[in-house]
Amino acid sequence: MLQPGRLIKSAKNHRYAILLLSTALIPCIAAAALGELEPSVKNDMSALRGSIKAADRGNYRLHEIRLPSGTMVREFSGPDGRVFAVSWTGPAIPNLRQTLGRYFDTYVAGSKANRSGHRRLQINQDGLVLHAAGHMRAFSGLAYLPSAVPSGVNVEALR
Repeated sequence: MLQPGRLIKSAKNHRYAILLLSTALIPCIAAAALGELEPSVKNDMSALRGSIKAADRGNYRLHEIRLPSGTMVREFSGPDGRVFAVSWTGPAIPNLRQTLGRYFDTYVAGSKANRSGHRRLQINQDGLVLHAAGHMRAFSGLAYLPSAVPSGVNVEALR
């Protein structure tokens, strides 16, 4: 019969445990998904164990989450409570699958066709607008849903 102490001490099992733990944490590397409801922002803040600041900006609400990597993710939710834009800046790119949610596949398809230079990406398709740029330790981006942007909001000022 195997004893739990021996199992944990095994180098092979130790690596397996680390792999399993890191795989479980991957979805928690970013904030609420684009187009999702605002309460998911608070759930993600708890999972991230990061710091969050929220502020009303007139016709939208800003949520800022600092990731452990130092990257700042900003989420913008409209009066209807849905996240209409997400931006990021910092030394690492957040988990875009989580951040973009159901728009991730549009991002992947657009990224193959719409590169303007080696360090810039611009996508404008299927209701998603995304601008991203960067190089090692200095990344930034903005993704938004044009149809969901509240009136009077300048999306270029959301960075």
